[in-house]
Amino acid sequence: MSGPFPFGFTPSDGGDEPRSPFGGGAPFFAELERLMSWQGGPVNWELARQVAVRSLGDGAASVPMGQQHLVGEALRIADVWLDPMTALPAGATAAAGWSRVEWIEKTLPVWKTLCDPIATKVVEAMRSGISSGLSQLGGGGVELPSELRDALPPGVDLSALLASGGPIVQMMNQVGGMLFGAQVGQAIGTLAAEVVSSTEVGLPLGPAGTAALVPAGVAAFGAGLEIPEDEVRIYLALREATSNRLFAHVPWLRAHVLGAVEEYARGIAVDTEAVGRVMRMVDPTALMNPERLSEALGEDVFNDATTPEQKAALARLELILALIEGWVDHVTDAAATGHLPGAGRLREMVRRRRAEGGPGEQTFATLVGLSLRPRKLREAAALWAELTEVRGRDGRDAVWAHPDLLPTADDLSSPADFVTGASSGVLDDPIAEIEKLRGTPPPEGGSRPRPKDSPDNGPDGPAAPDDH
Repeated sequence: MSGPFPFGFTPSDGGDEPRSPFGGGAPFFAELERLMSWQGGPVNWELARQVAVRSLGDGAASVPMGQQHLVGEALRIADVWLDPMTALPAGATAAAGWSRVEWIEKTLPVWKTLCDPIATKVVEAMRSGISSGLSQLGGGGVELPSELRDALPPGVDLSALLASGGPIVQMMNQVGGMLFGAQVGQAIGTLAAEVVSSTEVGLPLGPAGTAALVPAGVAAFGAGLEIPEDEVRIYLALREATSNRLFAHVPWLRAHVLGAVEEYARGIAVDTEAVGRVMRMVDPTALMNPERLSEALGEDVFNDATTPEQKAALARLELILALIEGWVDHVTDAAATGHLPGAGRLREMVRRRRAEGGPGEQTFATLVGLSLRPRKLREAAALWAELTEVRGRDGRDAVWAHPDLLPTADDLSSPADFVTGASSGVLDDPIAEIEKLRGTPPPEGGSRPRPKDSPDNGPDGPAAPDDH
């Protein structure tokens, strides 16, 4: 993980004095007393929300009714155009235009689910480093910060106080959670300033059943493209509506994706020595200066995936993200072609944002050391396109009936084998295959898949060709 401010606060807009996201100039212990009241887990999510909202500046807290109407109309058009393109029916029961502030509020519950597993490890490492660093203050020629020195009763030895295991230890042990919470909030706020919808980062971040666009983000996306604003809005609404259909009507998918993220995050190794070393090297006055503290923490603290389990978890996550975004990319393009003259350019714009490691990858990599880039988006889109040509839309969408029917990473490299049934993927009779996975016989009239080169595909000779 790298970046100028990975664990703390934003640089000031100008001037010589640092600017804290918590407000200005509160005494050290008074500030900590206010912040340390959080009891909801490793990340102070209330603090994260406040920092995220504040990072947006004076942006509007709600979307005017006129823009809400335009968003709702774009999403309705999107569903009409999508109906002939996919077997999955409309997935949203509500359409919404969110301000950037509302995007933060609505997506925060999912961010909490995604971030807490790794946050626990990072916060523990930071707490240890902070406590270790503070225990060395006031001795060996190291001066205490004046604000901290003045707050201590006369004659108190800080290192002895820390070693005694008193209440100050508990307070210091929560500073790591405070700092990580501030960073989470800053990163989510940065993301909110760039996203266009609730599903742009490839994850179902919003409430189930709600399709949402961020009009301010949509306008920024289309800036400089010389494509009419309503065309840009409808194209992005198509992507949002397509994602909602998939997550709404593939019942296992939401839990599968979020579970894959959590599985990988749980196995991420944090270099506690690196965190502790950085914290011990921090100038004591940096505790009063969030900018300098965040700069000092600009070290890589996440170890690369090295164990077989971690590599396998990362591969599974990258595969499912590629398959989801590839399907959305393909279906959206099919629905937009013939309706939107700028569809091709808009499609390339979306692909470029994702391939370059857009807001989703950069933000999530900062938060939990995990990249969400769909590295094989183009390959996945090509596979879905070939599958549509051979099997039709129903045959293509039937693959989502069960996770074991999905293409493998090898299939993305050789889609023809998957489409024809020559690979390990099974497509001939998805329902029969699901029943076999459950240990029950297929329904009457169903057939189990047979090898493509079988000399006899049934008692009556070769099976009839698939209508799709």
